[in-house]
Amino acid sequence: MGSSEESTGGAAQKRLQMADIARLAGVSKATVSRALNHSPLVNDETRTRILELAASLKYTINIGAQNLRLKQNRTVGVVVPFDSATRQHLSDPFFLSMLGSLADALTERGFDMLLSRVDARQIDAAAQPFDTGRVIGIILIGQWRQHDQLNQLAARHVPIVVWGAQLAQQLYVTVGGDNVSGGMLATEHLLKQGRKRIAFFGDINLPEVAQRYRGYSDALGKHGLQVDPQLCVSVSFLPESGAHAVQEIERRALGYDAIFACSDLLAMTAINALREVGKSVPRDVAVVGYDDIELSTYFHPPLTTIRQPIRAAGHALVDALLALVDGQAPGSRQLPTELIVRATAGG
Repeated sequence: MGSSEESTGGAAQKRLQMADIARLAGVSKATVSRALNHSPLVNDETRTRILELAASLKYTINIGAQNLRLKQNRTVGVVVPFDSATRQHLSDPFFLSMLGSLADALTERGFDMLLSRVDARQIDAAAQPFDTGRVIGIILIGQWRQHDQLNQLAARHVPIVVWGAQLAQQLYVTVGGDNVSGGMLATEHLLKQGRKRIAFFGDINLPEVAQRYRGYSDALGKHGLQVDPQLCVSVSFLPESGAHAVQEIERRALGYDAIFACSDLLAMTAINALREVGKSVPRDVAVVGYDDIELSTYFHPPLTTIRQPIRAAGHALVDALLALVDGQAPGSRQLPTELIVRATAGG
């Protein structure tokens, strides 16, 4: 009986002291809890002030219980959906770059990564590792076409952050590159090179590609040009799609002097296909890709492209997810894109 009363009294004293620390520090009890657990969401000055107050009040936390909890919850799920029609492989350089960035960001914060794939038509299955308690939250690479399913996951409070485009009536958190700006940068650069017949390669049913197309259209309009639907070829992100797009545009017997491809692999395989039909890059056709994968520097000729902020993306995605897990409400973020000028659409 005495030990039970002593335990109850200790818990009450602990709660009282946490409230005292919060009052003296001028912060919430939640912030006190985060500071005592060394959360990166609390700045150094606030954390130091709270730890000093805790020491003065002889406040201690149960380190054993805390470590047990953390050991059970130090894994983040990273999900890369696959399109059952195309089966885009994990060896895709963009996926590998993003996974490397996420792995670095998670390791720096002391978390492990559980990698899985789900059918892009059933993105709600991405929540399974969270529902079974294997991970504390989910980072999803790409929205694909499942905006409504992602909203449903957010509505049932699955901690999920998506690499993708910000869309209307969005309940979930996204981190993504500025796709509209990227599309404009690519197209305006080609226009400044004197190119007027600019082909667009990509699947505008995908949210990120749709935004790149919007930037492409806006840039043409700004220069008094209309979009020619016959110059737009809908293709997936599979590497061979670049060659298929060139074959299609050649079949249409259109005049074109430039290509804006929505990935570097599309751009590279398109360049190879252009060579096969007797066209020189950039003399006959200038080409701009998207992503700035490492291979784009070493390709011949080196590829002009739009750089995605991959290194910053990993940290931003992890920060947003940990904030969600910690009960915060982080806003969606849009990271800047950058034109990288190389030989396929030079200076």
